[in-house]
Amino acid sequence: MPQIVILPHALFCPEGAVLEAPAGMSVCDVLLENDIDIEHACDRVCACTTCHVLVREGYATLGEPEEKEEDMLDKAWGLEAVSRLSCQAIIGSADLVVEIPKYTINHASEKSH
Repeated sequence: MPQIVILPHALFCPEGAVLEAPAGMSVCDVLLENDIDIEHACDRVCACTTCHVLVREGYATLGEPEEKEEDMLDKAWGLEAVSRLSCQAIIGSADLVVEIPKYTINHASEKSH
């Protein structure tokens, strides 16, 4: 079973985490099932960017993002080449290292986390 390392995030996962997840599950669902309450304002239907993550290792194993996801990512705060919407990033057979960005569009003008 693939291992997902979640890098520390002050609000959602202060200590970081190492999770195991079955292939075929979205990164967002794995986070939520493990009490890492990443935002998902659109209820995981690729209609917002609040579940944006940076896949620091294993990005290429997730498969190519579809056009709809790429269009949404264009609106994400802190977009990088390894950005994915966690609701659309389906886990394969490889391990991942995932970073939850410090801000989302919902938080960028509010306060830092």
